[in-house]
Amino acid sequence: MRVAVLCEFSGTVRDAFLRRGHDAFSVDLLPSESPGPHIVADCLTLDYSDVDLVIAFPPCTHLAVSGARWFAEKRAEQAEALDFVRALMALPVERIAIENPVGVISSRIRRPDQIVQPWQFGHGETKATCLWLKNLWPLVPTNIVEGREQRIWKMGPSPDRWKQRSLTYPGIAEAMASQWTAWPPPRHRDGKRAGRGRPQAS
Repeated sequence: MRVAVLCEFSGTVRDAFLRRGHDAFSVDLLPSESPGPHIVADCLTLDYSDVDLVIAFPPCTHLAVSGARWFAEKRAEQAEALDFVRALMALPVERIAIENPVGVISSRIRRPDQIVQPWQFGHGETKATCLWLKNLWPLVPTNIVEGREQRIWKMGPSPDRWKQRSLTYPGIAEAMASQWTAWPPPRHRDGKRAGRGRPQAS
């Protein structure tokens, strides 16, 4: 599959797909922190006619509920951020996944198709992560572990705190790469196959 990972500078998700032999590249306004196929650009300016799957991580600064106390002061920025999410959902690509923390996308655009936690994929931490899916099935947990530490929430102030908060957990990246390129869909523990996300992003 040809996979575009948008708004990713770490290369974590891109590299998970590359390891499985897929033609994956990342796009961000920042250079990639990991060697690999990467385009420094506004992702909305690119042509995706040959792309099979888009996974996008729009900036959550003006969207996440963790910043709710400032919502009244940044309505213009929030409106712009929501328009960006809508544009990502409307890309002419058959399969799309949008990732973001719990926030206003759910109330202003639509509810997520799935909420995952790091501890479902091998990381003993909590960080509720929403997924909006188009023609994709919800992720099946791969490695449920003990530990419910709120490491990200407890992280102290630092110049790169925003970077650390935005990184995708490797276990979730591996699940995306292994499950969203597989057919038939993976099975849940009860034996049922993962259902497919809505056919059109709205």
